[in-house]
Amino acid sequence: MGATSVTIYGNVGGNNDACGSQEDMIPVVNSARTEASSAILLYHSLDRSGKIFSTDPSMFRAHLEALVESGVETVPLEAILKSPGAIALTFDDGYDNFHEQALPLLIQHGLPATLFVVSGQCGGSGQWRSRVGPMVKQRLLSWSQLREISEAGVTIGAHSVSHDNLVSLPEDAVIREMRDCRIEIEDRIGRPVNVFAYPYGISDRRIRKLAQQEFRVACGTRLSLVDKNSDPFDLPRICDFYLRNYYLKRPARLRRLNQMEGRVYLAIRRWVSRTHDLFRSC
Repeated sequence: MGATSVTIYGNVGGNNDACGSQEDMIPVVNSARTEASSAILLYHSLDRSGKIFSTDPSMFRAHLEALVESGVETVPLEAILKSPGAIALTFDDGYDNFHEQALPLLIQHGLPATLFVVSGQCGGSGQWRSRVGPMVKQRLLSWSQLREISEAGVTIGAHSVSHDNLVSLPEDAVIREMRDCRIEIEDRIGRPVNVFAYPYGISDRRIRKLAQQEFRVACGTRLSLVDKNSDPFDLPRICDFYLRNYYLKRPARLRRLNQMEGRVYLAIRRWVSRTHDLFRSC
């Protein structure tokens, strides 16, 4: 990490849009950090099922190696708005393969990360529906594993109690989903919980206003980069499956993600995604 990054490892250093060739010799735009955008990457399960929200562990290892080699600063989620040109790593749902497949690599490379967990399902199994296909059914992390992960320096964030679509719930139920999740995680791991991820990435103005009462920042899944105008309670994130076959394979490409090239690429992907949604609804 660069000298200005924040290391959190104590013992080692309705908004929803979904998640060495010659070209690598293209010069990287050397714009000032204040002009660059930042990116929040989103992973779910690290397994070999081939499902759209599953990432093969070997591919994830390659992603982290490319990230480290690229020299792009990796920062904790709460620092992303103050770190132009940086990348933050996030993981949704709290699948137990995080403990084996992600934690050792994060520790090895000294990379900060945020893990969002569904408090009412910890130690059980999760398989939530998605608009782009079924999630693979996987065991979820236990509270003892989450304490270990937290002690290793990973930020534990709230992802609601039940993973319900909050927009469909009355206000009192939304407050319970947020507050009860936050309080239980804090009681279990002994650390404050300041960050939230909306289930399915879905929120509206009402939901975001309630999130402000419980957290410092909150994330959705809008496919975009983070810039100085981003709403801290509607932070966009990029699911790794949008990037894994291009930007996450080569360090030189990864350095271009936060520049104009990345903004254009993501705009095209948003358009393609919305076009597919339109045809599915016909």
